Amino acid sequence: MKSALVHVNPGVLRRLAACSLFAGGALLVPAVQAQTPKPATAPAACPALLQHRFDRLQDEKPQSLCQYSGQVVLVVNTASFCGFTSQYEGLEALYAKYKSQGLVVLGFPANDFGRQEPGNNQAIADFCENTFGVKFPMFSKTSVVGRETNPLYKQLAQTTGETPQWNFHKYLIGRDGQTVRSYPSTLDPKDPKFVGDIERFLSTKS
Repeated sequence: MKSALVHVNPGVLRRLAACSLFAGGALLVPAVQAQTPKPATAPAACPALLQHRFDRLQDEKPQSLCQYSGQVVLVVNTASFCGFTSQYEGLEALYAKYKSQGLVVLGFPANDFGRQEPGNNQAIADFCENTFGVKFPMFSKTSVVGRETNPLYKQLAQTTGETPQWNFHKYLIGRDGQTVRSYPSTLDPKDPKFVGDIERFLSTKS
């Protein structure tokens, strides 16, 4: 039996050869390798204690505290007309000295004690900058005790079992966002033992 000859247009052959392989009369189509998608980079975990947003003091723009994840965070309720107001100087000195190592100081102005923070946000911001040259982050006027306590201070009180008794109470939060120590208003930010605690917190990896 004679084999039938099939005439194939040369142009068709050229197009097939460009995208196919012939072997033993069989048409082989190159396999397409499936590419495994690269996994998305997971964002750094934000501890529950920092999952809050507060307005910045200077311009009232919302800020997430998650931006401080992995840092040592010193939280202080402040007031402009308090016997401890001069502690702003020591707090700023701590921030300037240790911020490159991961310390951030967060100030929360409050009028809860002795009505010693009566001004509005702009007045507070001007006072802090002009009187003490404060550069550490400050947030809008808030409440740190009572029924209007902001959610961060509620968690800090639950974690430590201590609530602020006056202006300039201090909470020191470790890099893990879970280790928290509480310090009274009377503690000077320059106190050697307090500075030692900060340095120990800074030396601990998150």
